[in-house]
Amino acid sequence: MATTFSIESPLDDDVRGLVAELSCTMRALTPAHACHELSVEEMADERTTLFVARIDGIAAACGALHRHADGVCEVKRMFTRPAFQGHGLARQILDRILETATSERFSRIVLETGWNYDAARRLYERAGFEQCAAILDYPDDPESVFYSRSLAAD
Repeated sequence: MATTFSIESPLDDDVRGLVAELSCTMRALTPAHACHELSVEEMADERTTLFVARIDGIAAACGALHRHADGVCEVKRMFTRPAFQGHGLARQILDRILETATSERFSRIVLETGWNYDAARRLYERAGFEQCAAILDYPDDPESVFYSRSLAAD
């Protein structure tokens, strides 16, 4: 099983399919008002870097670094297709996001996830994120859980 990680365009057909599957999964688990997703077109701008894990050439997982002002960046669109879960792909993508954010000298990285996304919450907590109040321009919503992590000490 050959695994690769790369920065890819969200506009490529197979990556669009991966992101569409993420959106369908999220919408099945989360009320519409609490889905805070970036479209592939929004992810294609210069503020966002999309990392894709491939197994034997198949787009298996993704995650994005989205840049904001004032030294803050955000983790977006983390997803591993069910058939590829359990291989540590999400952690490896998150590590690449953190490395990139640190190398670009961001001081803080934040994210929003669903209250019922237990695996995601474990991933973020194991990576040193701490639960916090609502971030950026997200509404304070019981469907959402917010996390923050300082990058200054990395």
